Formats: sequence, C-alpha cells, structure tokens
Amino acid sequence: MEKLLEVKDLEVSFQTYGGEVKAVRGVSFDLYKGETLAIVGESGSGKSVTTQTIMKLIPMPPGKITNGHILFKGEDLVPKTDKQMEKIRGKEISMIFQDPMTSLNPTMKVGKQIIEVLAKHQNMPKSDAGNRAIELLKLVGIPFPEKRVNQYPHEFSGGMRQRVMIAIALAANPKLLIADEPTTALDVTIQAQILELMKELQQKMETSIIFITHDLGVVANVADRVAVMYAGQIVEMGTVDEIFYDPRHPYTWGLLASMPSLDNDEKSELNAIPGSPPDLTNPPKGDAFATRNEYALAIDYEEEPPMFQISNTHFAKTWLLHPNAPKIKPPESVKKRMRQLSNTFKTPLLVKGDQ
Repeated sequence: MEKLLEVKDLEVSFQTYGGEVKAVRGVSFDLYKGETLAIVGESGSGKSVTTQTIMKLIPMPPGKITNGHILFKGEDLVPKTDKQMEKIRGKEISMIFQDPMTSLNPTMKVGKQIIEVLAKHQNMPKSDAGNRAIELLKLVGIPFPEKRVNQYPHEFSGGMRQRVMIAIALAANPKLLIADEPTTALDVTIQAQILELMKELQQKMETSIIFITHDLGVVANVADRVAVMYAGQIVEMGTVDEIFYDPRHPYTWGLLASMPSLDNDEKSELNAIPGSPPDLTNPPKGDAFATRNEYALAIDYEEEPPMFQISNTHFAKTWLLHPNAPKIKPPESVKKRMRQLSNTFKTPLLVKGDQ
C-alpha cells in the first residue's frame, strides 16, 4: 500500500498564563491510501490538536510546532506558510468538524457554500458548480436536493447539517478527510447513518480518513487501524482486531472496560479509569499513565517506556511488555467486554486469554 501521510516525532505546545502546555509529545504514525485510521482517547489527550496541526489550523502563537515532520504525499507541511496551506486545505485535505451549526454559515444557503469550494479549488463555472452541488447533496443522502440546495442551515436537522458538511468536505475530491468527532452531537440512530455514509463514500472515492473520537464503540465498524492517545502521546497502535481483541496497554484496557455494556445484564457496572490525566505544563517523569495504572511497575515512575512491537502492525508503549516484566493479563471486566464485542460484530476471533 502507498503511504499518503507520515507524521514523524510531532511535538506541539501552547504558551498559556500557566506556562507552556506540551499538548502533543512525539507522535508518529502513517496513513495509507484508502485507509481509515481512528484516533481515540479521553478529552485532552491531544487528538484534535494533532489533526488540526496536520492542516496547520492551530493558532500560531500561542501554538507552536516545536519538533517533527508532517509529510503529505512526500512533502513536508511543517515549514509551509498559511498562504501555501490555502492551496492544500479543502482541495487536498478536508475536515469535518464536530458541530455543523458552528461550521456552516447561517446567513448563506447551503448550495452557495458548496459552490464556493468548487469555484475556489476546482475552478468550476457557476452553472456547472450549481449542478455539482445538487449531485453532492444527493450523494450524501439528502432528499429533494434540487429544493434543499436553496435552503439555509437552520432549515436542516442536525443529521442533515452534518451531511451538508460532508458534502462540502468532499466537494474538491480531497485525498485526506479528517473527521473530528463528527457524530458526537447526534443521536444514536443518526450516528449510525452518518458512519455508514462515510464508509460508502470512502469506497466510492478512495479517500483516506482520520477519524477522531473518544468513543471506542463507533470505531469497530469504521476503522482499519486504531491509535490510542494519552497525555499527548500514542500509547498503543494496531489494527481494529488487535486493539479490540488483544489490547496490551492498561489505558486501552480502561477504555474498553468503560464502554457501556452491550447486553441486558442489570448487574453490569460501568467501569471508570481512576484519577485524571496529568498536567501537561509539567509532564510527569516516566510513564504518564503510571499514577492511574493499578499494574504500574517501579520503573514506570522513573523512565518513560519505549514503544514495544507485538506484531508487524501492533505496538504498545508500556513496560509490561518488557521480557523481564511480570505477565499480567487484562482484567476480567475487559475480557468480558471483548467477548461482547466479538458477539456483537460477529468477528470470529478468540479473545486472547480465553484459549
């Protein structure tokens, strides 16, 4: 597979009144053509800052890229000016934001907002752009597109506004689509429709997708690979099957265990990860997750763990994978959730530890 994006040792910080916040700390990952990568983690883990940095959307100052490279189609985006990035944003890389009502212009008809993208990035005549806007609304599943192209955002439901946002993001046929928690403000039924729509559009247009979410439940049906972020770092990376059925980092265990139960067991409890993420104005020594990790070793408080390789596609940043570490299996609450997921998604895999 051909690499579309390479993020190497990315570090991003923000100057605040309380000091320098080190929001992204040495993040590295690749994205291949036609692939969907999900980035998951609690709020404040660095997911959105990482992806907004790819598009150079973080305000500079107070934000600053202090280290690393972002190679898009082999070209480094880090040194590019805002003027140079204008030719890439929207045309090569597009973004779907969390709340479409704040992203759409309430004073402009949705058709005109799509036409603006087509005119800027495709140099399309207005008459052709108008027809293409209707085609895009139809493509994303909006009924009566000939009529609705002349309506304002407030005349659409939340789910339909999100579809309009997807149509705008796809207008210039981007190679990379970044979806920043695009279903958070929607109810469960509409969430499922939007996720299914994105899968269908990706297959049709062969667009690569970075999908940001704090909800592991939406990942299983949309992603090829998953990056788990904590305290500005990627702590585990693997295929969907590896993350869901053979997780190795205690933080990933905690995220899985905290998912709502998928059965009707009234006695089933919702687990929570104890404690809070660290203050990134002064990142802790050693493993940032140590104080919340019941399996933490003495070395976790002294030295940051490297990224251990489990397979060709699976990596985890935990000292528990060191050859001399004690052999600790995921807790029963995590294995139970993995079995439930296996039954729900009908994946014929055996949960590791049940052999």
